[in-house]
Amino acid sequence: MDERTASEVAATTRTRIGRVGIFSGMLRSAPPDVEREAVRRVEALGYGSIWFGESIGGKDAFAHASYLLAATSDVMIGTGIANVWARHPANMAGAAATVGAAWPGRFVHGLGVGHAPTVEASGQAYVRPLAHITDYLAGMDAARDSAPATPVPVPRLVAALKPRMLALARDSAHGALPYFVPPSHTPAARAILGPDRLLLVEQSVVLSTDATAARRTARGWMELYLQLPNYVDNLRRLGYADDVVDGGSDRLVDAIVAWGDEAAIAARVDELLAAGADSVLLQVLASDAATTLDHLAQLAPAVVGVAP
Repeated sequence: MDERTASEVAATTRTRIGRVGIFSGMLRSAPPDVEREAVRRVEALGYGSIWFGESIGGKDAFAHASYLLAATSDVMIGTGIANVWARHPANMAGAAATVGAAWPGRFVHGLGVGHAPTVEASGQAYVRPLAHITDYLAGMDAARDSAPATPVPVPRLVAALKPRMLALARDSAHGALPYFVPPSHTPAARAILGPDRLLLVEQSVVLSTDATAARRTARGWMELYLQLPNYVDNLRRLGYADDVVDGGSDRLVDAIVAWGDEAAIAARVDELLAAGADSVLLQVLASDAATTLDHLAQLAPAVVGVAP
């Protein structure tokens, strides 16, 4: 990847994407008509970007991005992530370029290796993930001339937790998209990425001042992730070795999930921005899509204008 071009793409995206976006979480499981209305409301609230994940066999990442882009007018839409085991690298490059050509400057392509259980459930072998995605990104680059032309380059972000994956995001992409990480991860990630790459950080939140209730909600959401080796190994590396058992200690829960009133959530956003995040992607943990939207509306005045 050409260093000058990569730095320019990252800089352009940084000015466009806004300090706070959302990770759709509950919203992405809604029917398309409900989700389209939801993202229009999120855009009206002033959030700069909307992100969603992809599971193999679920909503296709690029079809999903397309109908969200068609439903909105200005907000950026990002795949967080498009799974590399779901398609050939040339198809990945072509799909990203197709969406980028249709909505210039509004699409961000996040991709990553996902997790062994879901990949193996699809009948594939989850082996040497770092080597696999290294070769995969090279395959995407080799297919660039066959992909549709885009009026502006499509930013490419790699889902990255550990140093070697973050270094790959620096060297072969426009930045990194960490997920399920404590605040201490952000300055370390920025140090590896350097100043010229994007760092977008997912931050789960519970809008409640009741510690018991908030931590119960957080633990219910964290249960799945504490069964996935990629996340658990990273947390142990970051000093949470004794915290990842029995549903997670209060210390771990409070690091992974910000909870409290609007001011408390804004303080976590401010902390991450000051530590080097270019944008914080809030994932509201709520029981349904309507409550998620209500909480995003409550949070917007406090977080959308937060400065580092």
